[in-house]
Amino acid sequence: MDEGVEIEDTDELFDEQLITVDPGQAPLRIDRYLMYRITKLSRSKIQKGIAQGLIKVNGQVVKANYKVQPADDIIVRYPRYDDSEKELVPEAMDLDIAYEDEHLLVVNKPVGLVVHPGISNWRGTLVNGLLHHVGHRVIPSLEGNPPNRPGLVHRIDKNTSGLLVIAKDAESLTHLAKQFFDHTIDRQYLALVWGQPQQEEGTIDRFLGRDPKDPTRQTVFEDGESGKRAITHYHIVEPLYYVSLVRCWLETGRTHQIRIHFKSLGHPLFGDEKYGGDRIMKGTIFQKYRQFVQNCLRMMPHQALHATYLAFDHPISGKRLQFEVPPPENFTNVLKKWRQYVSTRRDKRDLL
Repeated sequence: MDEGVEIEDTDELFDEQLITVDPGQAPLRIDRYLMYRITKLSRSKIQKGIAQGLIKVNGQVVKANYKVQPADDIIVRYPRYDDSEKELVPEAMDLDIAYEDEHLLVVNKPVGLVVHPGISNWRGTLVNGLLHHVGHRVIPSLEGNPPNRPGLVHRIDKNTSGLLVIAKDAESLTHLAKQFFDHTIDRQYLALVWGQPQQEEGTIDRFLGRDPKDPTRQTVFEDGESGKRAITHYHIVEPLYYVSLVRCWLETGRTHQIRIHFKSLGHPLFGDEKYGGDRIMKGTIFQKYRQFVQNCLRMMPHQALHATYLAFDHPISGKRLQFEVPPPENFTNVLKKWRQYVSTRRDKRDLL
């Protein structure tokens, strides 16, 4: 779906088991072998873990058809909790609702709020707040999606702010999902990136998929065999010497799409710890400049990404709805600081 869901894959949320294959073991597909060795995991869950890079043989990620050999060391990591068995709990929450009617609502999600419940966040998510907001009304989930995502047709990261549309009934959910599939929903983001892309406007078209070395990250692949095609259009709104404010249009909605796309260009998002933007990537070696950047990073200790604009056809009336919200205060304050830096540089004709 959209730019990504933030479910923190930390070690304490997983069990880890080391299995050394017996010397007399005949070659056998690893998914079948593990199904016999770890009875609490089904074959489908084992295959999913293999695809996510959570199962390694002799330190290497393998495919489900890998045949185990005697003395192989297999490390298996799997979630301690099964989300599908938990009941969703409504929770009172102060939601910033940009629009609402009987069929849908549009929410301006703040930084730090997880969109839907998951392994590490079964309480305190946007979905928990939505369930309380709608009372006894039952909100459906898309067919094929887990039940912990009622009303959701797209998602954004925990530390990305901005607009989300949520359906209240099955007809609206299906209609909105089709608009996403047909790319008729207009999603625009503001991002502060390190450096300045060579082209003032352009399109990033890359195949993205889960990083085999780190299942919590995405990476770029050469073709569609290992990754899915992801397309981001952008233009530079405001160059600020060592950073640039860019506006992005999503044609697809892969996990961490904007974040990894700009990293692949050598321009990671400012403050993005996961993809290397939380350190000085451009600029001078002077101490005063380093202090300036570090102050900015403290003001906004997360990726500088905001879902600023959303437009779609109302699933019942057909009317085109458009919404736009400015970035949160810490984002705008960091922009002000960089603008002041640019002004100081122009005045002094020198660097900090």
